Amino acid sequence: MSRLKEQYNGEIKDAMMKKFGYKNALEIPKLEKIVINMGVGEAKENHKVLDSAVQDLEIITGQKAVITKAKKSIANFKLREGMPIGCKVTLRGERMYEFADRLINLALPRVRDFRGVSANAFDGRGNYALGIKEQLIFPEIEYDKVDKVRGMDVIFVTTAKTDEEARELLTLFGMPFKK
Repeated sequence: MSRLKEQYNGEIKDAMMKKFGYKNALEIPKLEKIVINMGVGEAKENHKVLDSAVQDLEIITGQKAVITKAKKSIANFKLREGMPIGCKVTLRGERMYEFADRLINLALPRVRDFRGVSANAFDGRGNYALGIKEQLIFPEIEYDKVDKVRGMDVIFVTTAKTDEEARELLTLFGMPFKK
């Protein structure tokens, strides 16, 4: 069992119970899944770009990536419906906690001029979105093998009803929010 999951089952549940006064242990918000999405706009001209993005995402998450396709055609972007334009991975269970632990404790501190992540990126329903500008902050990615620096979106989906509950949950996990 990962360190973060043990921490959640112990002290995090207790702290959440005290702060929000839940009557039942099942009311306590928990991390449901983490979705990592990488949009690759250049894939419409060069399919090899998408392959390397998929490979990077699989190395980072340790799970097979799914190629995402355009939902509708947009003439200004020279985009047709069904064209592959990105990739994503949905992490649940043990892999989710493992990834969250690596992101919070290894990757984010490696960001240049890092002062914390924005505390305003909640969606109103208890989910948090985090944008990462380059995949090089993950220790699994070898600098020499990177063809192009790409960013990604990391979405933390929680069972929290409000942003305040979700913010408290992620803070207890160790997410470095800006003060």
